[in-house]
Amino acid sequence: MNVIIPVILSGGSGTRLWPLSRRMHPKQLLPLVNDTTMLQDTITRLIGSPDIDHVMVICNDDYRFMVAEQIKETDIATNEIILEPTGRNTAPAIALAAFNAIREGEDPVLLVLPADHVIADVDTFQSALQVGKQQSEAGKLVTFGIVPDSPETGFGYIKARTTGSDDTFYDVDQFVEKPDDATAANYIADGHYYWNSGMFMFKASTYLEALKQHSPEIYEVSQAALSSAIRDSDFVRVGQNEFERCPSDSIDYAVMEKVNNAVVIPVDIGWSDVGSWSALHDVGDVDDQGNTLIGDVKSGLTSNSYVRANNRLVVTLGVDNMIVVDTDDALLVASRDNVQDIKTIVEELSKENREEVSLHKTVYRPWGHYQGIDAGPHYQVKRITVSPAAAISLQMHHHRSEHWIVVSGTARVTRGDEEFIISENESTYIPLGEKHRLENIGKIPLKLIEVQTGSYLGEDDIVRFEDIYGR
Repeated sequence: MNVIIPVILSGGSGTRLWPLSRRMHPKQLLPLVNDTTMLQDTITRLIGSPDIDHVMVICNDDYRFMVAEQIKETDIATNEIILEPTGRNTAPAIALAAFNAIREGEDPVLLVLPADHVIADVDTFQSALQVGKQQSEAGKLVTFGIVPDSPETGFGYIKARTTGSDDTFYDVDQFVEKPDDATAANYIADGHYYWNSGMFMFKASTYLEALKQHSPEIYEVSQAALSSAIRDSDFVRVGQNEFERCPSDSIDYAVMEKVNNAVVIPVDIGWSDVGSWSALHDVGDVDDQGNTLIGDVKSGLTSNSYVRANNRLVVTLGVDNMIVVDTDDALLVASRDNVQDIKTIVEELSKENREEVSLHKTVYRPWGHYQGIDAGPHYQVKRITVSPAAAISLQMHHHRSEHWIVVSGTARVTRGDEEFIISENESTYIPLGEKHRLENIGKIPLKLIEVQTGSYLGEDDIVRFEDIYGR
């Protein structure tokens, strides 16, 4: 009996949900629809499904500590987090997972899931997984097709061949691209077309055999990259030189469209890929006026709108069909009809090297997080939180000095050859060019205010000598 290993794809930057989703903190790592993140929701909806006892997650190196922390807060363990040195789309990513899964002679069923989808009907989803497992063990490459409720032009479609199958699964006739309005309407009228969910299921060996036949270069490079991987703690660090040679291709193009043993399982599970603010409005808690209101929001004469206030009061009056998203450092006001154009705005901001594209005011690190409070010529102020038993690397700066004032907790400070303890209402000074480290030796979060002064205050002015996180 094969076990099921969920393979959760946690890449992508989610630019269509800017300013909440950013390059260094994308949508799958954010709590968008409830109090837990989308990655955590993807994992927890597997609880109770037979034959699953751990997950495998694939992400890029920048997200590794956030992913590890979020997984630890769930009730399903991970055996490994595979770190891609560069993005190469889904076909190579899944190949890495498949090679990793069979390296000890096992051949599990892989359940491939994007980390950033909403599924409302978990019971029906889990029932479909059992059908998928049966088909996978029979040597099929399974995809899950969403039963469409409208002629959507933003998704690819799967056409089912209905002859000779029961109503729980069908042979795949063809995969088709995103259609125009008229074509989408024809697909709905036909009744044999389903939205392509991007969820798949198959034995690891079945996928690798198909990949070797139809995309041999991806097969060979992925195998070499996984073979040269370095394993430490929870992480599998894929060989960078090998993987950078890998062609970039999706599983749809590289495998699924070319095989003759693909089946589609139709599912009606309250699914959304949350690909835009408008989609997030639709899956939210919509009130009688058609509004989804999150945070400290006061609305009057407002309808059919999504309003999100992260840190302060937001008031709307006399607006309809709007998206309003307020964060610490950026405010989005857009018509729901134009939300797909946000990506263009983000591209323009990227060309201007705006930090708002990549980072929030709150920046997460493996030891905790910091928030920018104030900044000006030759100075900036941060609020720093260090988790219990965590430590900032032993480091130095060429262009800045730092003042630390402890607000709560107890810190052990290394400064040059000195080592000493400071606690609440105490402070210390780190001169420019001095080696230093900050450790939380207490049982509560260590909170401090850091004042930096100097000619250059960029985050890249860090020379690390020792780091418990391997950076």
